[in-house]
Amino acid sequence: MKKFVVLWLSMLLASVPLGARAETPEPDVLIRNVVQEVLAAVKQDKDIQAGNQKKTLELVDAKVLPHFDFTRMTQLAVGKHWRAATPEQKQALITEFRNLLVRTYTKAFTVYRDQAVEIKPFKMPPGATEVTIKTVIIKPGEPNIPMDYDMEKTATGWKAYDLAVEGVSLVTNYRSTFSDQIRQSGIDGLIKTLVEKNQVAANAPLRKAEPQKGGS
Repeated sequence: MKKFVVLWLSMLLASVPLGARAETPEPDVLIRNVVQEVLAAVKQDKDIQAGNQKKTLELVDAKVLPHFDFTRMTQLAVGKHWRAATPEQKQALITEFRNLLVRTYTKAFTVYRDQAVEIKPFKMPPGATEVTIKTVIIKPGEPNIPMDYDMEKTATGWKAYDLAVEGVSLVTNYRSTFSDQIRQSGIDGLIKTLVEKNQVAANAPLRKAEPQKGGS
């Protein structure tokens, strides 16, 4: 699962052209906007580059999280067990799953800085409310990695609810693990496991960014 989280933030940190749009952007343009804003913020903030966890989390909260539907992501990851959860359990699952992803993603901000991303040509189908944006992560000296974003149109704009790396879904990957944990210890057991993982992640220091080749 670490491969997913590292690659996702690698994509957000990549340098791609900014597509200007006066109002609510289409999904492919939204990805470009987020990429550009995050990249600019990281380049300008030496504290983030040095591994300042508080400032990195603030950047994630401000620039990344508003564009993801964590409720739907959690529902998909929990799968068939979602229907059996109480409202309180559902809220706890959403909160802890979101925290788990955010804490892990945050580490990628200060470690990987030299990827680039190609966003494949995209044409919005008329009246579409769900689309897939195809991208390719490019890192010098390594094979290109396809990454696809499943996005939905909501009242507040387009939001991502899943992504697939090399054809493998993030939420499906978590669903297998979550299902095993629920069978062993119930929904409360899964919540407890997520809480414990988040506590460990919250106490773990971020690593300092690796220097880019060429000294820049």
